[in-house]
Amino acid sequence: MTATLIKGAEVAAQIREELKQEIADLKTKYNIIPGLATVLVGADPASQVYVGQKEKTCKELGMYSERYDIPADSKQEDVVALVEKLNKNPKIHGILCQLPLPKHLNEEDLIYHIDPNKDVDGLHPVNQGKLMIGEANFIPCTPRGIQQLLIRSNTQIEGADVVVIGRSNLVGKPILNILLQKAPGANATVTLCHTKTKDLAFYTKHADIIIAAAGKPKTVTGDMVKDGCTIIDVGVNEVGKTAEGKRILVGDVDFETVKEKARAITPVPGGVGPMTITMLMMNTIKAAKLAAGIK
Repeated sequence: MTATLIKGAEVAAQIREELKQEIADLKTKYNIIPGLATVLVGADPASQVYVGQKEKTCKELGMYSERYDIPADSKQEDVVALVEKLNKNPKIHGILCQLPLPKHLNEEDLIYHIDPNKDVDGLHPVNQGKLMIGEANFIPCTPRGIQQLLIRSNTQIEGADVVVIGRSNLVGKPILNILLQKAPGANATVTLCHTKTKDLAFYTKHADIIIAAAGKPKTVTGDMVKDGCTIIDVGVNEVGKTAEGKRILVGDVDFETVKEKARAITPVPGGVGPMTITMLMMNTIKAAKLAAGIK
């Protein structure tokens, strides 16, 4: 048995077509254009690429966007002042501060200053808390993308034994809370493992679904999984470069050994990654609806 590839780019493209129609309906029925503001502090090349992709996606979907590039040596109070200005801007429904920030800035403090109703990254403590009790307005983008990949690959989630490897606030903890909720696309039994877990294979061998977000290549190998499982590989690890200087990227899963046993698996690259920006757009649309009182 060779696993079916869960191609994030194809799923993301399908969802974006759905979002285009939703945005068009908002314009026609309510004269609302969802608006996203991105804040980039400094000129980190990777962050510039990510912000550019978000701008491009907004344009493709028919959304409104504003981009703020500010110097790397900006003071905390200046960045906070910009965020608070955006909080009051009715054209802006979602605010995203591109992470990581320069080391002299307090990331946690900045997130706290984003209006929870515009926190389309889902990182504000209010939204993290709502997620935990099953009343989330905004689910962090990568975990939400993972759930969509599972649903749209016809993976049985309800009643499944799920092992999440990694306990970050961006992926591990949110996906744990998402999948254990008493809700559609959830109702799973979820075990959270991490770098200090003893005998990781003991847990993964019994899992119907494995979500690997440990940040370490070959965390999951073929001898650690059971036949017919579904694997979502969140890891992106650079292990070298080609002769042409292109980065060689691998996930947290040993793809070659695991694909012979799994029912379905996400590739790296091309799996979870393409979903994240699409989920950001989905959250921004939801923020626009909430602001207008549209259910």
